[in-house]
Amino acid sequence: MGKAIEKLAVAAGHEICLIVTASTDLSDINIKALAVDVAIEFSTPAAAYKNIRFCLENNIPVLSGTTGWLDKLSRIKDLVLAKNGAFFYASNFSLGVNLFFKLNRELATLLAKYDYAVTIEETHHIHKKDAPSGTAITLAEDIIKSTPTLKKWVTDSRAEGGGGLPILSIREGEVPGTHKITYRNNNEEISVEHKAKNRQGFALGAIAVAEWIIGKTGILAMDDFLEG
Repeated sequence: MGKAIEKLAVAAGHEICLIVTASTDLSDINIKALAVDVAIEFSTPAAAYKNIRFCLENNIPVLSGTTGWLDKLSRIKDLVLAKNGAFFYASNFSLGVNLFFKLNRELATLLAKYDYAVTIEETHHIHKKDAPSGTAITLAEDIIKSTPTLKKWVTDSRAEGGGGLPILSIREGEVPGTHKITYRNNNEEISVEHKAKNRQGFALGAIAVAEWIIGKTGILAMDDFLEG
C-alpha cells in the first residue's frame, strides 16, 4: 500500500517529504524542518499507534488505514482532542468498499427479522499481518447492530448459532482483498461480495482523503469524507 500510495501521489503532483519504514527511528526525525502538510499511515499493527501519536504530537493531520491496533484508539482520540488535531481512520479506503458497507447495513436491516444465519468470509494476501481484516470486522459490527440475535463476531464457525457471527479468514497468494457476506437457511442462500482487483483503488482513496483533511480538526471517518 505504501508503495502504491507513493507512486500515485507523485503522479498527482504531490511531494513526498518523508517515508518511514520499520528501521526508521522517529526520534531522529526533524519533522519541523520538513513542512509536512499531512501524513498517510499504512504500516503494521505493532507500529501504527506510535506513528499516529508522533504525527499528532507534531500537529500533523494523519489518516490511517492500518488495522489490528484499535485497542489503543481511545488514547489517540484523547490526544486529538488535547492537541485540537485531525485524525482520520478507515478500515478500507476504497470507494467501492465503502458503498459495500452501506449496502451491508441496508441488507442487515432488511433481513434481521427473518430466519437467516449469516457468515463473513475474507481473503487477503499472505503478507497481511492481522486476521480478521479490519474491513470484515466493520462489516460484522454493522450486521450485529441490526440483528438482535447476534451479540459478537467470532473466528470459530462452531460458535454460529450461539449469538456469534463467524468470520472466516483466508490468506493466500497476492489477493488484494475479497469480502463475502452470506445469509442462508435450509431453503436458500443470499450472498453479496466485494472483490478488489488491485491496490490502486485503496491508494486513490487514501490520497483523496489526504487532500481533503488538510485544515480540518477532530476525529473523522469515511462518512465525513463522502458527505463533503
